Amino acid sequence: MAVRLTLMPWRIAFAVSGCVALMLAGLGGAHAQSLPMQPELPSARVQKAAFQSSTFAVAAANPLATQAGYEILKAGGSAVDAAIAVQMVLGVVEPQSSGIGGGGFLLHFDGKKTQAFDGREAAPSAVRPDLFLDAKGAPMPLEQALVGGRAVGIPGLVRMLSMAHQQHGRLSWPKLFAPAIRIATEGFPISERMATLLAADKSLKLDPVASRYLYDSQGKPWPQGHVLTNPELAAVLTRIASEGSNALMLGELPQRMAEAVRKHPSNPGMLAPLDMSNYRVYVREPLCFDYPVPAQQKEYRICGMPPPSSGQLAIGQILGTLRALGELPPALQDGRPTADWLHAYTEAARLAWADRQLYVGDPGSVVPPGGSWSRLLEPAYLAKRARLIHLQGPRMDPPPAGDPTGTIKPVAYAPMPAQIEHGTSHISVVDGYGNAVAMTSSIEAAWGAHIMVNRGVGLPGGFLLNNQLTDFSFIPSGPDGRQVANRVEPNKRPRSSMSPTLVFDKSTGKLVLSGGSPGGALIIHFTAKLLLGTLDWGLSPQEAIDLPNFSALDEVLLLESGGFPASTVSALTARGHKVHQIPLTSGIQAVQRNDAGWSGGADPRREGVVLGD
Repeated sequence: MAVRLTLMPWRIAFAVSGCVALMLAGLGGAHAQSLPMQPELPSARVQKAAFQSSTFAVAAANPLATQAGYEILKAGGSAVDAAIAVQMVLGVVEPQSSGIGGGGFLLHFDGKKTQAFDGREAAPSAVRPDLFLDAKGAPMPLEQALVGGRAVGIPGLVRMLSMAHQQHGRLSWPKLFAPAIRIATEGFPISERMATLLAADKSLKLDPVASRYLYDSQGKPWPQGHVLTNPELAAVLTRIASEGSNALMLGELPQRMAEAVRKHPSNPGMLAPLDMSNYRVYVREPLCFDYPVPAQQKEYRICGMPPPSSGQLAIGQILGTLRALGELPPALQDGRPTADWLHAYTEAARLAWADRQLYVGDPGSVVPPGGSWSRLLEPAYLAKRARLIHLQGPRMDPPPAGDPTGTIKPVAYAPMPAQIEHGTSHISVVDGYGNAVAMTSSIEAAWGAHIMVNRGVGLPGGFLLNNQLTDFSFIPSGPDGRQVANRVEPNKRPRSSMSPTLVFDKSTGKLVLSGGSPGGALIIHFTAKLLLGTLDWGLSPQEAIDLPNFSALDEVLLLESGGFPASTVSALTARGHKVHQIPLTSGIQAVQRNDAGWSGGADPRREGVVLGD
């Protein structure tokens, strides 16, 4: 279980102040972004050693959480059991990223069948499409929308985990909460990452519960290494452990959550106790596509979440479009993606983004083109899209949305304007029984809505609420009056980019890989990099994760600071790409089958580790 930590020379920590300034430069408005604000600031980068196990493995974003998952697997627990234990600890030790006040997506494989559990937050029943418009009908600035009650959605994480446990758990529900309750009661040293994000935040101390818990008597944030307990959260988790998910969704706790949201002093929201009791988890059919790798004479089956996540659709479109281009330029040189390959990738991604902005939303409210989301992944359609890309020429300007139905009829929706997204934490688990989990969970931006819920019985601490409604389009309709697919509506789930992924050998049906990442809209590119690195380029999970990050959105191409030579930047700029070099703080976790069992990887940009036997 030992984890060797060494510094990578080009990947040392970036100055927090500079990163904050860069991120805030993109905050001119929710609908017009030149650069995306990433969900979390970077912190020190520490390289992780490649990990190997023979029977089971768990990868998560914090060592204490991974240890909890390892203990559950060692005690005979299933992959779902371990994921629940990991998630509960993450809510204690990594409250800025995920917790019981948020939601998530969980993919589960039982050796025969894959299920997609949708625990995504939903809009309260009282919201209206103009939720994020000001008095003049203009979209409000993101920083105004995300702090406070306005953007709080109905949290679905605990109810989702409860359903998954009922179907696939082996150990008792209370046992899975014991590690988190212990850590919340006895305390944990604040990690370097949590301390960095706490010190950089300017709004959290305005919440009286969070201020009491996360700051000293002089109003200074607790530093790295300070031992922090959370007796209020320990008490809440104890109730959920003994009473089940209804302890969070019925009775006193929904009342407290609704009061905190509706009585926020500057930005009240609409969450009601009835919204909590009416929340429903959906078990959806996973969205899968075939992915041939001719160089390895292999064909894979890649499965992920269907909408309301856009992640699997965009990843499938990017990979399928690249494959349709035929022979591509060499992908890697000196361990880094080449300019010619990045040009092809970026153009494929921009085409996927155009479709994403037009078509994807909550399937309860949005009809997929041609009646099936798979129409966007059909090889013939992606081959047609690929013909728009000029491998030796300049970039497209602009990339058009496609017509997967082939009818050339006007689409029913207006394209969603570019907008910032946030998120998250990722967990990958394989157990000794043939089960696997890929789960991504979130409270949205770092520290969520900056509202900490406390029952008011004298115990310090609590849990943070999400601000996931900012993933909806702030603008509900286009200039021509057509509605945006991802508009705000009552009980609707906002579009997500979370991309928990399971990969199978198509010929045998055996699981090959479980992986995913946090990172807002950039999750799509971080996960695509993992898949390209492991499946196409023959890298181990750790080697693929260690590659410098790259992300392409509507108009900008983002390259990880310090990861690419000046010649690459110049070559891409010469083709018309708007290149920006910034910290790209992924948190990729993955486990992959090999001849000896399971090889694991954890992102050096965050604090995660892999453990197993």
